[in-house]
Amino acid sequence: MNVVVVGGGKGQSALLRGLKNVEGINLKAIVTVADDGGSTGRLREEFNLPAMGDIRNVMLSLAESETLLSVIMNYRFDEGTRSSLAGHNLGNLIFTALATASGNFMEVITQLSQVLNVKGEVIPASMDFITLCARMEDGTIVRGESNIPKYSNTIDHVYYDVDVKATENAVAAIMEADVIVMGVGSVYTSILPNLIIPEIKEAIRKTKAKKVYYCNAMSQPGETDGYTAEDHVNAILKHIDASLDLVVAASDPISKEVLEHYEEENSYPVLFRTQNHTYPVLQQDLLHFDNNRIRHDHDKVEKGFKEVLEALGCPLAVK
Repeated sequence: MNVVVVGGGKGQSALLRGLKNVEGINLKAIVTVADDGGSTGRLREEFNLPAMGDIRNVMLSLAESETLLSVIMNYRFDEGTRSSLAGHNLGNLIFTALATASGNFMEVITQLSQVLNVKGEVIPASMDFITLCARMEDGTIVRGESNIPKYSNTIDHVYYDVDVKATENAVAAIMEADVIVMGVGSVYTSILPNLIIPEIKEAIRKTKAKKVYYCNAMSQPGETDGYTAEDHVNAILKHIDASLDLVVAASDPISKEVLEHYEEENSYPVLFRTQNHTYPVLQQDLLHFDNNRIRHDHDKVEKGFKEVLEALGCPLAVK
C-alpha cells in the first residue's frame, strides 16, 4: 500500500516516526520548502536554494536507527556566540555544501537518504525558491512563512504570488497513492504550503487515494488562535477543493498542569464543537507529555494507524 504524508515541521516528523514501522506500506513524504526562518532561511537566501530544514528533519525521522551522523545532522551552533555559524544547524550546512558542490538538490536528498538508511522516500514539494504569502481577513498581506504567525490577525488564505511548479515526483506520488495523510503540523505554514501548489492541488483533486487529516491537538499562537477542530478542517478544505475521507483527532486527557503551561503561551486545546460533520472523525490516544510538552507519540501513531486503515476500508486492514 502506498502511503503519502504531506506536511512539514516537527508534526510531520512525529507521524513519520510511527508510520515507518507499519508493516506492508510503502511510505513517501512530501515536504514543504517554503520555510524562510532561522538557519534554513539564512542559507536559502545566501545560496538561492530551496529550504532544506524540514527535509532534513523528515530524513532523520525516517532513518532506520539513530547513528552518529543523525546526531551530527541535528547539531545546532550556540546562538549566543558571535560566530558567523551562530544559530546554524550543522545538517543544514552539510546539505548546503553538498547541493552547492553537485548543483543537484534532489541528488543530495537521495545520497543522504542512503547514508541515513531512510525507510521511505523524501520528496520536496517544489524545487523553486518560494515565499509563502498570507492574506488576512482585514486585507493585510504578510510575506514570508516565518512572519505569518507574528501578526495578531486572522488568516483568510495562503498563496504564492509567483508561479510555483511542483516536483514531478510529488505529483506522481499523490497519483499513485492509496492513502494520503495530511498533518500533523501548522495548517497554514506547514501543510498548506504543499497543497496550494497548482499541480499538487490538481493531483489531490484527481487522485483516487483516501485522504486523511490528522488534526492538531493545540492551537498555534498567531496562526490558529481560537480555532476549533472544525476550523482546522475547514481551512484545509477551503484550500484544496476536495473532500476528506477521515479526520483523526487526539482524545488523550490533558492534565491541568500541562494546560496551564500552554495557556502561558496563548495556546489551547483544539476540540470539536459538534458531533455532526460531512466527514467522519476518528478519536484516538495519540499524545505524550514529556516535560509538559504535547507531542504526537510515534508508538501510538503506529498502533493507531491500523484503526485508521480499517475506518477507510483499506485492503491492508484485512490482511
